[in-house]
Amino acid sequence: MIIGLPKEIKDNEYRVGLTPAGVRALKDANHRVLVQKNAGVGSGFDDELYERAGGTIIDLADTVWGEAEMIVKVKEPIAPEYPRMREGQMLFTYLHLAPDNELTEQLLNRKVTGVAYETITDRKGTLPLLTPMSEVAGRMAIQVGAHYLEKMSGGRGILLGGVPGVPAARVVIIGGGVVGTNSAKIAVGMGAHVTIIDNNLDRLRELDDIFLSKISTLASSAYMIHDALMTADLIIGAVLVPGASAPRLVTRNMLKDVADGAVIVDVAVDQGGCVETTHPTTHSDPTYYVEGVLHYCVANMPGAVPRTSTFALTNATLPYALKLANLGFKAAVMGDPGLAAGVNTYAGKLTYQAVALSQGREYTPLDQLLEG
Repeated sequence: MIIGLPKEIKDNEYRVGLTPAGVRALKDANHRVLVQKNAGVGSGFDDELYERAGGTIIDLADTVWGEAEMIVKVKEPIAPEYPRMREGQMLFTYLHLAPDNELTEQLLNRKVTGVAYETITDRKGTLPLLTPMSEVAGRMAIQVGAHYLEKMSGGRGILLGGVPGVPAARVVIIGGGVVGTNSAKIAVGMGAHVTIIDNNLDRLRELDDIFLSKISTLASSAYMIHDALMTADLIIGAVLVPGASAPRLVTRNMLKDVADGAVIVDVAVDQGGCVETTHPTTHSDPTYYVEGVLHYCVANMPGAVPRTSTFALTNATLPYALKLANLGFKAAVMGDPGLAAGVNTYAGKLTYQAVALSQGREYTPLDQLLEG
């Protein structure tokens, strides 16, 4: 199979879809990998490393997209990339389609086979390709929040861990999954007072055991969220409904009772955000205020630490890329239900139900299309 590795063009996105080691593994499996010139430079991989791994360096993105049967990326295509997509081409990347009608329309109209990292499942029912970036984003959320709590960065002027005689900052994490857990690890380590809110009582019990009562836990309800926010200095949005739009759990009215200069980091922004006032921002223009509360809603947070992120991502995605390349699309997904769960679009049809529900579109089961 011919596999394309284009350079990411989203604002300040320095990750790349494969490390040189990933290219070598595909090359050793007798596949041809076309690497766009300078695709890996932002992650510290120059073209020579890819050439030594067996990749073919290509100057133009149009050529990479035009010749490749499968495109391996990090982020969803944006407008300049739409015309490069073609019928029957496999696109293996994060898609986050639920809040993105335009990209969904493009994939359907162009009959692209869209395999989304974020909806692939494993035998345990977890999301193995979303997990590494959720780990990065969760840990980054606290670093970012601590930075923006500084007065010169627009925050309240609070040190996350406090000092003897002065209370630590209050961090409220909404969602106790991978993002929330990793946020809590860093926040606890920095000495903050941490509260995690989740609607799964069993998960709250697990978190209480993990952190040995160094955190507080709350069962999720509108009342409890509002009450916790009233004393919060840093709020982390860490809610995930796989493949679907995130529920809006924090309303604008709630923010009226949050202190001026408090900070929100909504990691759920890729799926629309769990805060009513969330809208996507970029690394070059990351923040804005609503009701006096500083919002950080960068939709590709792990792009700020691309070397760590690219290694972590390739570790997770490579086995699936190899399966798709070695077996071909149909055989690969028919033999692996978890991989099949990653297929969001195929043959001009929307094949992921949560996206269809979010956008009010028709849903077609993938197995129905494959059998037909």
